[in-house]
Amino acid sequence: MTTTAPNGTADDDFAWRGVATEDTEEVTHAIGVKLHARSRALLATLVRPVAGRTALAFLLVVLENVAQLSGPLLIAAAIDTGIPNAIAGDTTVLAWCVGGYAFCGLASAVVWNVFLRLSSRIGQALLIDLRQRIFEHAQRLPLSFHESYTSGKVISRLTSDVDALDDLLEVGIDDLLTAVLSLVGISVLMLWLDLPLALLVLAGLVPLVLVTRWFYLRSNLAYRSTSGAIAKIIVQFVESMNGIRAVQAFRREGRNESIMNGLNVRYRDANADALTVMARFTMNVRLVGNLTLALVLAIGTWRVVDGGLELGVLTAFLLYLRRFYDPLDDIAQFTNAYSSAIASLEKISGLLQEKPEVAEPEKPTPLPKNPGQRGRSITFEHAEFRYSPTAPVVLPAFDLTVPAGQTVALVGPTGAGKSTLAKLVARFYDPTSGTVRLDGIDLREVSDVDLRAAAVMVTQENFLFSGSVADNIALGKPDATRAEIEAAARAVGGHEFITALPEGYDTDVRKRGGRLSAGQRQVIAFARAFLADPAVLVLDEATSSLDVPTERVVQKALESVLADRTALIIAHRLSTVLIADRVLVVDDGRIVEDGSPGALISADGRFNALHTAWRDSLV
Repeated sequence: MTTTAPNGTADDDFAWRGVATEDTEEVTHAIGVKLHARSRALLATLVRPVAGRTALAFLLVVLENVAQLSGPLLIAAAIDTGIPNAIAGDTTVLAWCVGGYAFCGLASAVVWNVFLRLSSRIGQALLIDLRQRIFEHAQRLPLSFHESYTSGKVISRLTSDVDALDDLLEVGIDDLLTAVLSLVGISVLMLWLDLPLALLVLAGLVPLVLVTRWFYLRSNLAYRSTSGAIAKIIVQFVESMNGIRAVQAFRREGRNESIMNGLNVRYRDANADALTVMARFTMNVRLVGNLTLALVLAIGTWRVVDGGLELGVLTAFLLYLRRFYDPLDDIAQFTNAYSSAIASLEKISGLLQEKPEVAEPEKPTPLPKNPGQRGRSITFEHAEFRYSPTAPVVLPAFDLTVPAGQTVALVGPTGAGKSTLAKLVARFYDPTSGTVRLDGIDLREVSDVDLRAAAVMVTQENFLFSGSVADNIALGKPDATRAEIEAAARAVGGHEFITALPEGYDTDVRKRGGRLSAGQRQVIAFARAFLADPAVLVLDEATSSLDVPTERVVQKALESVLADRTALIIAHRLSTVLIADRVLVVDDGRIVEDGSPGALISADGRFNALHTAWRDSLV
C-alpha cells in the first residue's frame, strides 16, 4: 500500500499506512496529531511496567534540585549576615553557611549518582522491552507483510529508531526533570528574593514560549525526515549486501554507489535542517537571557547603591538568574531528542499495529487423533484467493479433496497458482473466501503449534541458519538426539556428504548455508522435514537445486519419506512427479486435468504434452 506522506513524496512506511491520502496543511496537521497520539500511547505502555522505579527517580531529582538550589541562599546569608557577624567576633552563622554549602554539594553528588544508576536501569529495561516487542511481532506477521516490506525497514525499526529512544532516555529525561524543577524552584526563589526583578525576568519568558512552540513544530518535521532518510539508507545497504553476488556479477557497484550517495545527501540535508532549527532556537534563548541579565544587573546595581536592595540578595539573584536560562538549553536539548524519538516511535508503532492476517484462533480446535494413520486429509471447499482486496483473483473458487496418505503432484506453467495453493495448505495465507480443512477441521481453527507439527513445507529456497549441520537438521525437531539426526540424514541420502565435511555434523554451514552447495542445502532441508515427521508434506520445487546423481538418491529416498503421508509436490521435473499417486494440472488458477500419472500420459492432454517434451529432452 502506498500513501502520500506530508512531505508530498510517496512513502510506503509503516507510520503512514492508512493515515494519509492527500497533501494539505489540514491533513498534515491531523496526521501529525494522530501519529503523536499513537507514539505517546506506545511510550506509555513501555513506561507502565517501570512506573514505581520512575517515581523513585523523580523523587531523587527533586532532592538533588533542593540541594543545588540551597547553595545561593546560603551564599546570600553568608554575605549579608555571616560575614558581618564574623567581623564582630561571632562566626556561628558563617560556619553554618559554609558547612551547609559543603553538605548540599556532597548530598547533590551522592543523590545524582544514585539517580543516574537507577535511570540507566529503567532506560535499559524499556529498550529491552521494545526490542523484544518488535522482534516477536515481526516474526508473527504473515508472509504477505514480509513480501511487501523490505527487511531493511524492519532492521531500521530495531536499530536506528530504537537508538533514538535510547538517546532520549540517556540524555533527555534526567535533563528535562532537572530543568523543569530548576525553572520552577528558581522562579519561586527569585519572586521571594525580589519581586520587581523577578517580574522583569519572567516577562522575558513570553517571547521564549513562542520560540519554543515554533521549535517544537519544526523539529518534529525535521526529525521525521531524518528518520525516513536513515531507514532508506539501511534498506539500500541490506539489499546490496544480500544481493552481493548479483551486484558483483553484473557490475552494479557504480549504480549502487550512486543510489547510496543520493540517500546520504538526503540524510545530510535532513540533519542539517534539524541542526539549523536547533541553532536558531538556542540563539534566541541566549539572546533573551543575556539581555535580561544585563537589565537585572544594571537595575539591581542602581538599587543597591540607592539602598533599596541588599548586596547579598542581588548576588543570590544573579546566581539564580545564570542558572535560570541554562535549563532552557536543557529543555531545548530534550525537545530535540524527544522530536527524534517521537518520529522514530511513529515508525515503530506503525509496525506494531500491523495485524497478522493469519491470526491465531482464540479457542483452537485440536486435530483429531488417528491411531495407525500417518497422513491427514486435505479439503478445499469453494476456496478462492487473491493477495489483496483490489488484486485480481489468483485462485478462482474451487473444490478439491486429497485423501489421507495420497501423494498429489501439481504441474503447470509458471504463475499458474501452484505455489499459492500449497501456501494455503501450510496456512501462510487464508483463502479470501471458502475454507481449507485438515481432517475436516478449518485451518483457521487450528493452533499454530498443531498446524506446524502436522504440515511442513520444503521450498526451493532451502534456507539454512548459521550454525552446525546438526543444528539445521534439528530445526525440524529441536529435542532430537544425534542418532535421530543422523538417521534422518541417512533416510534422504545426505549422510555420506555430511560425514565428508571437515567436522562432519558439527561443521558450521555459515551464513545462509554458504559453505554448502545448493544441492547439499536442499538435502539438509529434506532431512529437516523428515525429522519433523509431519502428517502433511508440501514440496514446492524442492528438487530444483539437485544435480542428477543427487536427484536420483533423493528420488529413491522420497519413496520412503512420502509413504503413508499426505503430500503435495510442485515440480517442473517430471521424474519427481511420476512418483505421485495423482497429478493435478493447474492453469490460470484452475485445475484443468486430474488423474493418475499413467492415465494422464495415456490421454491426449496437457500432461501428456509435458511428459512427451520431458522425455524428448532426455534423448
